[in-house]
Amino acid sequence: MPRGFGQLVKSVVTTWFGTFLLEGEEVVQAVPAPTEPVLLAERARLRREGHLTSEEEQLLRGADTAEWRTRDRRLAEHGLRYDPNAPLTVPSGISIPDRSLLGTALLQEAERALEASWDPSIHVQEAVRAGADLDRVRNLIGERLGSWVSRDFPELDPGDHARAARAAAEGTSRPDLGPADPGLLEARRRLGELYRSVADARKALQDAVSASSPVRTPNLTALLGPELAARMVAQAGGLDRLARLPSSTVQVLGAERAFFEHLRGHAPPPRHGLLFLHPAIQSAPRSERGKLARALAGKVAIAAKLDHQGTAVDPSLNAAFEARRVQVRARRGRPSRTADANSGSGLPLDRATRDR
Repeated sequence: MPRGFGQLVKSVVTTWFGTFLLEGEEVVQAVPAPTEPVLLAERARLRREGHLTSEEEQLLRGADTAEWRTRDRRLAEHGLRYDPNAPLTVPSGISIPDRSLLGTALLQEAERALEASWDPSIHVQEAVRAGADLDRVRNLIGERLGSWVSRDFPELDPGDHARAARAAAEGTSRPDLGPADPGLLEARRRLGELYRSVADARKALQDAVSASSPVRTPNLTALLGPELAARMVAQAGGLDRLARLPSSTVQVLGAERAFFEHLRGHAPPPRHGLLFLHPAIQSAPRSERGKLARALAGKVAIAAKLDHQGTAVDPSLNAAFEARRVQVRARRGRPSRTADANSGSGLPLDRATRDR
């Protein structure tokens, strides 16, 4: 119903200290908020999550809000008409409580939000990333030791890092190849011990992850094994985020670089990322890996949701994947429907499509 000539527009303005109904520039109704920081923090949470505060509900309850305006999109989702020109603040004559109350309330709400967002899988993520860091360090030290020790023992394979580290830790040299500097031998010995220490730390991290995964992510562990399950959680950025990802994204986790190369038009779409490390996919023929990765990604997405909810192990996930694996294997060697459709045209199939 159109407003009559000269009729002032009514607008709703909500602030941290209350909710107000304005008619033009005049406050016609005010519902002040409590001044206790705990209650103010609760109202901050409600507004951030898109809900109405009790003051807003009181103001809107039973009123004819058809012509009321607001500049708050959150309030517009609850029946008010959105108007970008509506007032954003209350008139200067309104008494405002001490702003230190707002600061205290926001700190309390921030602490609560941080506690609520805490993901215990963060320790698994850090352990997996630490393991990857140690792998790089160990490989660098091993390459240097292989090169260095082979100067004294030419028969030693420089690529056998563990053997080179043992020889270096023993502190021996070949006198027949020339005199050795004792100081350099000692430095090489300590480098060999460092390699072995890094290897021991890496083994301890791997054992810890293998022991923790069945507790933190029982469904993922039953489906992927402890190490791959932990790497999937770390790659996704936590169990909470992995549980929210669609299976299409789960399928290519770990292949982000290849995916962006595909978006630039420089490469075909990746068929799998970390899921390639699963024995069923790694041992499958190239033409079947995409199908198996897609099937496994769907089960991983479900398993992550179950683990996030704290559900016990569901054996049907592994059984369903194994059934799909058998089905794909049974079709091995048969011409695909796409191939049959294109057999008369003589047009070659795209390699990425054929492999999928």
